[in-house]
Amino acid sequence: MQNSERIWQLVDTRKDEYEALSDRIWEMPEIAYNEYNSVAEHTAMLEAEGFRITKDLAGIPTAVMGEAGDEGPVIAILGEYDALPGLSQEAGIAEPKPRPGDGMGHGCGHNLLGSASLMAAAAVKDWLAENGIKGRVRYYGCPAEEGGAAKAFMVRAGCFDDVDIAITWHPMPFAGVNDAMSLANTRMDFTFTGRASHAAAAPHLGRSALDAVELMNVGVNYMREHMPSDARIHYAMIETGGVAPNVVQARAKVRYAVRARDLTEMNALNERVRKVAQGAALMTETTVHVEVISAVSNLMANTPLDRTMQDNLLRLGPPPFDAEDRKFADEIRATLTDADIASHYRRAGLPIRKDQPLADFIVPLGLRGEPMLGSTDVGDVSWKVPLVQADGATVAIGTPFHSWQLTAQGKSPLAKKGMVHVAKVMAGTAVDALKNPAIIAQAKADLAERTRESPYISPLPAEVNPPIRPRP
Repeated sequence: MQNSERIWQLVDTRKDEYEALSDRIWEMPEIAYNEYNSVAEHTAMLEAEGFRITKDLAGIPTAVMGEAGDEGPVIAILGEYDALPGLSQEAGIAEPKPRPGDGMGHGCGHNLLGSASLMAAAAVKDWLAENGIKGRVRYYGCPAEEGGAAKAFMVRAGCFDDVDIAITWHPMPFAGVNDAMSLANTRMDFTFTGRASHAAAAPHLGRSALDAVELMNVGVNYMREHMPSDARIHYAMIETGGVAPNVVQARAKVRYAVRARDLTEMNALNERVRKVAQGAALMTETTVHVEVISAVSNLMANTPLDRTMQDNLLRLGPPPFDAEDRKFADEIRATLTDADIASHYRRAGLPIRKDQPLADFIVPLGLRGEPMLGSTDVGDVSWKVPLVQADGATVAIGTPFHSWQLTAQGKSPLAKKGMVHVAKVMAGTAVDALKNPAIIAQAKADLAERTRESPYISPLPAEVNPPIRPRP
């Protein structure tokens, strides 16, 4: 039996257990740094599989690592399991129907993400033992991808220092190798402090922190004409100073997310936003305190690993979707717009097909569509370690991410078929690297060349720590 067929078989033997794990995680959605039940489920599975377990990675109680094998190269397979607020939804129906409870939901498919990665790591563990090959496989359970930058903290703490290559994936509408395009991102809180007073009797004695926030927002909006077109700046009001209009607001806070195509550009934009805040404080005679909440790097590609993963995708073929899967995907697509559907094809660099609810093909390597202008903490791992990321076809084409439609598909048979499929792709990529040390050597050389002029520097200030939430 060929190695690829055997590793796929080792994945298939775990199918039922890991589909059940994915369903359990879907049922217990937990947001960034609060994934205590989810990490417990993953830890229990690591224990059942016989991994050596390290808890509290980087001092984060919802991060875990399991290792198997002896000596040799270290292959890391990364998983996630955090959910999102406001995306609660009943499973398996194509209409918005929030579930009772706190309103959280797996609107980005991370219930599938962690389960497939752990399934792949467990299959590689057994393959190493069967073949007597020196090598180690690790599963990293990573919390707080959604805005929490946990992997950036884990990189800074040295959790990946001895890793040779890293493999991960993300739920997507198509199956292929992820085009390593993302934006570096910093989240900062700007807290303005002024002086309260009676807004009618003594307005001249007050110094409005809310005015300062509004002036800052106006100033940043004027910046947009004078910054790179693919950069992004967003803000949200965190504190507005109260609900009484007859009080001059003495404290107000606004949170900014600054995104740019690389760390150098992002840091330059960060400084410009800080200067706008200082100007707003000067204009209002208030003071401003700036606090970095999180920061992540842009994704770094790796050509040798991309080719290795694509080889596995082509050998395996597309996920085995059936007529029932296509029927449910069509029901989901009936809730979408033509623009939703077209955006996925454009991003993949593919011609638009309205008659295709699910991807029944592998995306060719190297297609360049519209860049993904989001951000991910996987980027920091990719600067430290050669990394490859798969796209797993787990949703109807056109499904918006961070939407009720994606949550609704999280337990569906089509999502699980895509999950098992991508677990085989990741496991096969790991096995190819373990069999052929040249792949690892070439991947390291590729990363060294890409970072030669700009070595990795963590975007996280030294004084910033993970915003860990207390155990509920």
